[in-house]
Amino acid sequence: MYQYTDFDRQFVHARAAQFRDQLERNLRGELGDDEFRALRLQNGWYIQRHAPMARIAVPYGELASRQLRMLARIAREFDRGYAHFTTRQNCQFNWIPLPKAADVMDLLASVDMHGIQTSGNCIRNITSDALAGIAPDEIVDPRPYCEILRQWSTLHPEFAFLPRKFKIAVSGAKEDRAAIAWHDIGLQLKKNAAGEVGFEVLVGGGMGRTPVIGTVASEFVPWQQILVYIEAIVRVYNRYGRRDNLYKARIKILVKAEGQKFFDAVNAEFRNILERDVDGAAHLIPQAEFDRVAQYFVEPAGVQPTEASLQAPADAPAAFQRWLARNVHGHRVPGYRAVTLSLKRPGQAPGDTTDEQMERAADMADQFSHGELRVTHDQNLLLPWVREAELYAVWQQAKAHGFATPNIGYLTDMIACPGGDFCALANARSIPIAEAITERFDDLDELHDIGDIDLHISGCINSCGHHHSGHIGILGVDKDGKEWYQVSLGGSDGSTLSGASIPGKVIGPSFAADEVPDVIEALITTYKRERQAAEHFIDTVRRIGLAPFKQAADAERHATAVA
Repeated sequence: MYQYTDFDRQFVHARAAQFRDQLERNLRGELGDDEFRALRLQNGWYIQRHAPMARIAVPYGELASRQLRMLARIAREFDRGYAHFTTRQNCQFNWIPLPKAADVMDLLASVDMHGIQTSGNCIRNITSDALAGIAPDEIVDPRPYCEILRQWSTLHPEFAFLPRKFKIAVSGAKEDRAAIAWHDIGLQLKKNAAGEVGFEVLVGGGMGRTPVIGTVASEFVPWQQILVYIEAIVRVYNRYGRRDNLYKARIKILVKAEGQKFFDAVNAEFRNILERDVDGAAHLIPQAEFDRVAQYFVEPAGVQPTEASLQAPADAPAAFQRWLARNVHGHRVPGYRAVTLSLKRPGQAPGDTTDEQMERAADMADQFSHGELRVTHDQNLLLPWVREAELYAVWQQAKAHGFATPNIGYLTDMIACPGGDFCALANARSIPIAEAITERFDDLDELHDIGDIDLHISGCINSCGHHHSGHIGILGVDKDGKEWYQVSLGGSDGSTLSGASIPGKVIGPSFAADEVPDVIEALITTYKRERQAAEHFIDTVRRIGLAPFKQAADAERHATAVA
């Protein structure tokens, strides 16, 4: 994991002190709410439906046990005893009183954390693959590049007030587990025929009102030049992006409107920056700087390849075998595995975890994973350095602390935003829908029979629950002041299972909240009837088309209406 330098710590503490001054002046009435709004947003503080919401950055998903313990303390002392992990590898608190915000910032700074640029029209938290550095299919470890990007983009003076928020995701593996095509910029690490490292760069992806898949802007940018190329992209966007219409301000709209003209402008700007680099002003990455950062992303002391020892005790229950199959993942180091701690179980909103659970997860990281955890795109936690010989002990503790639900990749391992229970932008609640579906499909044998399937739920068109990329997507909509839900099918986030990224298609008029679990069951029943051999849900949808599923959903709607 990256270790903060003295400069990094001074920077974060200075930012926290600056925020305290701004907050105190606002509370005294010396700094108006409108003026304070932009300042608090760039430090991650929103005003939501009921209370302030704090968004804390977890850069590229890496989290130390001491940092997780601090999040637990904040949840316990300042919030209501829990926190929420998001698809963009952030942590959110929903009930911290604004007058306490500066105290929270100080505590975060004490463990090298902050909320800088987790909101506002700037470059947000850089995200990546939760298996970065340990995945068997990895081409290049993306973490050093993510950290360099983080440092370069933080408080970048030219890009502090972009037309709209800006999100970058990086993948270094053959399988895209970071959904890069759905981001404003998606970066895929690769090697050319000569073995040189570079990036394929995608631009203009995004969800929201207009789901768009990113377009390849360059097939290979040498790693030393990647900051320059990103600078060219963001500079062109900053110059020509819409500022007169909030809904048309994202870079995807500019890319779609301008087409090749946009890419020509980016490549011209890229060449101009390099050609004008007579005094070393271009942001090329020196080998020495890369080496300085990369030294932190090595195997923890004590990690040694070992003989495979994945053996269960003779009396191990079947539940352990199920957990091994779903929650334990391959590793590039022989004798090691990565373990997902599931944050999906009945009675707990997807991505939520209590202060007690965070403390216990930190304990498990110290005992089994060299003090390191990851936040996943699917709103779970992951232990990246677990010895195969200790998997049974890990399972026992995971089971004791509520992390052992063997459902990773199944229907109930769903993505969901907080929705209308918290967010002022939401049209409908997400959490009750997620809970109802979890209760309906609570039989592990049935989940195993259904197999892998991505279910994503968003409370509004802003798509924080990534409904567009779900095999089944659920979107909350407002109809005459009441909560309704659109259902879409066939979306993909770009993973191997899902195939190339693509938005799902809506299968008909929206459904009332109490109809949604029945509709999902009708879709699953149709899949089980129509599937061939071991065909996954998404493959069946693509093979037979939407019509049979639409008919099943419509029939359920009619049955409900008659009843």
